[in-house]
Amino acid sequence: MTEEIIIAGFGGQGVLSMGKILAYSGVMQNKEVSWMPSYGPEMRGGTANVTVIISDERISSPILNAYDTAIILNQQSLDKFESKVKPGGMLIFDPNGITRLPARKDITIYSIAAADEAGKLGILKVFNMIVLGGFLKLKPLVAPEFIHKGLEKSLPARHHKLIPDNEKAIEVGKDLIQPFTPAD
Repeated sequence: MTEEIIIAGFGGQGVLSMGKILAYSGVMQNKEVSWMPSYGPEMRGGTANVTVIISDERISSPILNAYDTAIILNQQSLDKFESKVKPGGMLIFDPNGITRLPARKDITIYSIAAADEAGKLGILKVFNMIVLGGFLKLKPLVAPEFIHKGLEKSLPARHHKLIPDNEKAIEVGKDLIQPFTPAD
């Protein structure tokens, strides 16, 4: 098993954190992992993406030109990465702020209204964990107990009191993700 993932959106959306939590969770489950962030000089508000590879075998290179899964959180990222999902792969997107919907027919597409749900919950900072929950429902690469360990490892100790909110958001995401069919 090898899963090559790109997570992309605006800086400040928790893109890099989501990737880090997923990567740490994989490490805690004794998987081979690569985590490679990329962000513009603007940081908050600029585009950010992270490549995460989780595998049962040694990873030869962290640099990818195509992905098994793209998790897309803004229009610029959809424009840039939709074409880079391997045929038969998967794209997950949050429709908030998306003006041109995904259109490919050779991949499986899912929508997750995580930004709206985080607003309803009144905890905007769990937006990325809602998205992660949706992804993990579709591709349970790491077991829940290792996600907990990944949260503990990636969050500073002073924020460990937020772990239950993050875990609840992951469960919300599992219920929220929906198949999306591109228009003809």
